[in-house]
Amino acid sequence: MTKNILADSTSPYLIQHKDNPVHWQVWGPEALTLAQQQNKPILLSIGYAACHWCHVMAHESFEDAETAALMNELFVNIKVDREERPDIDTIYMSALHMLGQQGGWPLTMFLTPAGEPFWGGTYFPKEPRYGMPSFKQVLEQIHQAYRTSPANVQKNTEALKKGLLDLSQAETQGQLTPQLLDIAAEKLVTMMDMAHGGLKGAPKFPQTALLELLWRAYLRGGNETYRAAVEIALTNMCQGGIYDHLGGGWARYSVDERWLVPHFEKMLYDNALLISLLTQVWRLNHTPLYAERIAETIDWLAREMITSEGGFAASLDADSEGEEGRFYVWTKEQIESVLAPDVAALFCATYDVSVEGNWEGNTILNRLTSSRPGADDREDGLAAARAILLEKRSERVRPGWDDKMLADWNGLMIRALTSAAQAFDRPDWLDLAQSGFRSVCAHMADEQDGEARLYHSCRLGRAQHAATADDYANMALAALSLYEATRQSDYLEKAQAWTETLNAHYWAGDAGGYFLTADDAEALIVRTRTPDDDATPNANGTMVEVLARLGHSTGTSSYFVRADTILHAFGGAVQRNFFQLGTLLNNFEYLTRATQIVIFGNPEKDDTKRLLRSVYGVSLPNQLLISVPPGTTLDDSHPAAGKGMIDGKATAYVCIGQTCSLPCTDPDALRGSLTSQSPAA
Repeated sequence: MTKNILADSTSPYLIQHKDNPVHWQVWGPEALTLAQQQNKPILLSIGYAACHWCHVMAHESFEDAETAALMNELFVNIKVDREERPDIDTIYMSALHMLGQQGGWPLTMFLTPAGEPFWGGTYFPKEPRYGMPSFKQVLEQIHQAYRTSPANVQKNTEALKKGLLDLSQAETQGQLTPQLLDIAAEKLVTMMDMAHGGLKGAPKFPQTALLELLWRAYLRGGNETYRAAVEIALTNMCQGGIYDHLGGGWARYSVDERWLVPHFEKMLYDNALLISLLTQVWRLNHTPLYAERIAETIDWLAREMITSEGGFAASLDADSEGEEGRFYVWTKEQIESVLAPDVAALFCATYDVSVEGNWEGNTILNRLTSSRPGADDREDGLAAARAILLEKRSERVRPGWDDKMLADWNGLMIRALTSAAQAFDRPDWLDLAQSGFRSVCAHMADEQDGEARLYHSCRLGRAQHAATADDYANMALAALSLYEATRQSDYLEKAQAWTETLNAHYWAGDAGGYFLTADDAEALIVRTRTPDDDATPNANGTMVEVLARLGHSTGTSSYFVRADTILHAFGGAVQRNFFQLGTLLNNFEYLTRATQIVIFGNPEKDDTKRLLRSVYGVSLPNQLLISVPPGTTLDDSHPAAGKGMIDGKATAYVCIGQTCSLPCTDPDALRGSLTSQSPAA
């Protein structure tokens, strides 16, 4: 007899559903065998712990005894956490798109007992509304179609399988040229909302890869419109309601065009990507607002997002006490009951607090109408008020915390912390990055048959699910970032070992590029292969930078050859539609325009530190910093091989391709040399 078996899961999302009357199964051979034995179609429900509409559908349907009974009678029901199993999610989300439907979560797909999709949707209400049938009506109609129209089901199944296979094997080869970067920027800027920032319309997502594409274009050519597009977006994200002005950190997206009303869930990856981009932009404009938001968000990370293993947790929920945003919103009366009258008046005027509120009778704190900081004494008073309100907020029922570690998302945050630590001279942030890296290595990495392997997910010490290409790519890039910051060879060795594993088990052969899953991972109906970014950077784009960094760091030319092969494999896709290829394009520029800064000197001495500070203070996305302490040398193939300190002083060389600058011992001169690489700077 089947039953709900989710209680033994590590996923907080699956555990949320362990008491449903639905006989939920976990994805795997056992569930597929059960469907085949019972000759029932599969109802596949995919979501994640912080998903508001997942909670809504769960409360309306999965907790309802009558609906659950119908599900149990007609289907084998499988629940999947998309964050634990991105390999499964990407297949069936792609199938939904092929059915002409807009994607989203919860994802509700109907499969044959062999796991082949034939129909699906996203959220279905308990009763007919929003122009949608009720979930129970959908269940009955799908059951009827499966039983009485097997030919139609088979037709859908075959068409979707062919479409999925075509996606993973698509011929997208082509040659990238530097001109394509400028063409993409010219097209992209016409899509930008120059009043509020971000892409025109609503909802608005951070889209950091596309903003970085515009920032790089600005640095290359000095077009002020590109700079404005980036800074308007970042400033409004920093001041809008999408940012948590009391606790720090950004929500996943804004439902409106002004960045006012967030979808309140906080995801680790969004915050990592925004820290990285803000740091890069701050290196040029030195905007105090950006520095403040970076510091506040890292404070939030250290305070609320460290797991029991010492890594970084996945997310915070949008809901608490069954309501979206309840934890974060305020009324004017609540604020006036906590703050002194004069302080409350200043705070309410600054943060858009009124009696009527700005969202469903409540107030989402924001500074969209007072975006520029005021006088120091005024800002000091507001900071004190925020601290008081944050303490008061801590008494509320907290949103759910998804405390699983994901290797790819941890890699993104480790890199962001490392970059910010260098830019702002914060050794404590570098310590936090290194601690997160050690946690991933201790709990999610091992050696199998002489190969360095990773797991994708870990919670409460239980690591599971074979790593995806994204895991290896992001952790390799994190390792290389730490290697650059510390010159500890262990980090370089980790990056090399993980890259070797990717090449051995994920490479797509003559087609080029990496599959999402390994050749020895669980067999699914297709191995997906794409260069497209999702909410996070795609591994194929990320690996172009990883391979370029490895090539420069080791002098091994095969890394450059493989990076070129990836770009050629997907070059045709860029020419057809660049919109989802921001990471690939940005790292194409890194590969072709890398600027190596080699500093010879004792890293503990002030003269070396001053040169390093000059490097950290320049926005140069294509930089590769190499510190060479006394007693160490560069590989003979490096363009700066044989060079060294001048007159016993720390000395820098700026190398483009195989040509290096004259030696430089003056920090200001070094800064000038670096800014000369960018017409905008």
